[in-house]
Amino acid sequence: WLENYTFPHEKRFGVLDYSAQAATFFIAELLRNGVTTALAFATSHPESVDALFVEAQRRQLRLIAGKMLMDQNAPDGVRDATAQSLADTELLIRRWHGVDRLGYAITPRFVPSCSPAQLRGAGELAARYPEVWIQSHVAENKDEIAWVSSLFPKARSYLAVYEQFGLLRPRAIYAHCIHFDDEDRALMRRTGAAAAVSPTSNLFLGSGFFDYEGADRAGFAYGLASDVGGGTSFSPFHTMLAAYYVGREGQTKPGVSLGPQHLWWQHTAGAAAALGLSGTAGNLLPGCEADFVVLNPQATPLLARRTGQAASLDELLFSMIVLGDDRLVEKTVISQAG
Repeated sequence: WLENYTFPHEKRFGVLDYSAQAATFFIAELLRNGVTTALAFATSHPESVDALFVEAQRRQLRLIAGKMLMDQNAPDGVRDATAQSLADTELLIRRWHGVDRLGYAITPRFVPSCSPAQLRGAGELAARYPEVWIQSHVAENKDEIAWVSSLFPKARSYLAVYEQFGLLRPRAIYAHCIHFDDEDRALMRRTGAAAAVSPTSNLFLGSGFFDYEGADRAGFAYGLASDVGGGTSFSPFHTMLAAYYVGREGQTKPGVSLGPQHLWWQHTAGAAAALGLSGTAGNLLPGCEADFVVLNPQATPLLARRTGQAASLDELLFSMIVLGDDRLVEKTVISQAG
């Protein structure tokens, strides 16, 4: 997946014009699908970060993003140099973090793509700038876990490598978090790190199934994510439906039936809490920013027929989860947009 599709495409982002064109399209797609706050990976090129933040600032989207750190196990054109990558990251933090509605995320791609020196430098930056975010991937599939184990044979687990380098704390968001044991879950809770659950990607790639029962038992935070590159849709409705499928799977973990309100919460207030943005985004309580979407339950004939028969809020919400897509979003309202 990375070698045949992801890396070849990412090379193109070293050209500012291409990064700007892609950023314009990406932000427009988020808004068209009703996304008002996003956490996103740029590529390893500083130009891609600048382009993404420029467009998000223009559209007044609340965006957290960062330059990927990847100084090993990656081809020319996307692999960066250790010292320069860390210097670029610090420069980008100073340039963008806290500007309007923008936030910076220190972004090691994943453990195998980063040397110990780069991971150490990322942890030092995280300590120097405690207000910024951290984002990466962890425990997505078993082959990746075996690879990490070969690189760090003394580490208790994949997740423990991030702890070793000071990369687990509040505002640290890790995609996937599938193949965890109870010690990993307790570590997430203890450090305040959160999971970005990416169900469309996990189903598409056959990575595994996020254990909702285990996460809730341990009490660590999580929210829903599209995964963008590995995912199959920007639509929160498709993501919520995929999360329902993942929850129901009961062969590799306890199967649970996630209720419509819980699914909705995962993509709104729950995700905001995972990002450390409770009281700012995720709901319409007093003091929160007035970002919201206007939905049209009659957007398609099938939606109109099914939602018209809904006898409760749960039935209405679940009908939109199962049958909804971008057509359901009539309007996306950004509170700060002029």
